[in-house]
Amino acid sequence: MALPALSSSGVKFRRVLAHFPQELSLAFAYGSGVFRQAGDSAGPGENNMLDFVFAVDDAVTWHMMNLTKNKSHYSFLKVLGPKQINSVQNYGAGIYYNTLVPCNGRIIKYGVISTDTLIDDLLHWKTLYVAGRLQKPVKILTQNENSKLQAALVSNLKSAVTAAFLMLPESFSEEDLYMQIAGLSYTGDFRMIVGEDRSKVQNIVEPNVPHFQKLYSNILQDCPQVVYKHHLGRLEANKSPEGQFAQLMSLPRTLQQKITSLVDPPGKNRDVEEILLQVAHDPDCGFVVHQGISRIVRSSSVVQSAKTILTAGVLGGKLVTTENTDPSGRNRPQQIQMSSTRKDSGWSHDLLNEIVPRLCGKRSKWA
Repeated sequence: MALPALSSSGVKFRRVLAHFPQELSLAFAYGSGVFRQAGDSAGPGENNMLDFVFAVDDAVTWHMMNLTKNKSHYSFLKVLGPKQINSVQNYGAGIYYNTLVPCNGRIIKYGVISTDTLIDDLLHWKTLYVAGRLQKPVKILTQNENSKLQAALVSNLKSAVTAAFLMLPESFSEEDLYMQIAGLSYTGDFRMIVGEDRSKVQNIVEPNVPHFQKLYSNILQDCPQVVYKHHLGRLEANKSPEGQFAQLMSLPRTLQQKITSLVDPPGKNRDVEEILLQVAHDPDCGFVVHQGISRIVRSSSVVQSAKTILTAGVLGGKLVTTENTDPSGRNRPQQIQMSSTRKDSGWSHDLLNEIVPRLCGKRSKWA
């Protein structure tokens, strides 16, 4: 089954791609610059940042070519070269972002991820960072003939549906389902507490239900675990222990591991199947799944945000630029002035102490 293509014109987005090395296995645009969100009067705002993700087979070579074409896009890390940029990329969610880049009269942000890392996240939800973005509507701009990647994209959507079923009641609406799916990658994300608009998920889903239907209708129609009443916009899931056990057994590997670590007492080391069978009979099954997802997202969101200090700004008293979200859910640039004596919060400080010595081959001066 092919990943559904969204019908809106991608001309302006493909013009952006022309500025970058073309060795891409997948490129997509996402966010409020592509899809209307609640609070937008008509469509995606022309002043909203355009967000892109580029998947590449050889990240070192791609960064080398991009440094030749677009050196100004990079932070101070450009002086260290493509291999060290790739080293930073491999931390956390395995994606490297260049932010607030002027391009074709717009401001863009683009992330670079290796094809293998992307496939791993899609299949196993190792970080649920880019996989989570691909559970929501995106604009596919280019995709090569990598059948493993194509299968992983579809597998990720099926996994999102399964996880959502486990956390929803027996009967629910299509919009309830899409709200649950859209919220998966925000579950446990500390930015939803300290920075992002808490109505972000609702802002994403409400204006874009038809786009969610294009992504998920075939999966829902073919799913044996749910009765899909399309004409009513309602679904009824199998909430029997047997049905929930089948769903738990089909979840991505990392989520299964997080669930077992939540349930299995330390040192007991029971079989995963035995633990999931216990969870399937538990009235709090959905809550346990939610907690497992939260553990995946929390760690990746913290590390990825800490990487912003290296990838999106300059240390030592210069201006660091990040992205935030205004109350309507639209992305807006936000500038933060750092003093030369700034002390970072614990997680960012620790990450700098870990990464910088590896890049420079000596003790970090940030210690």
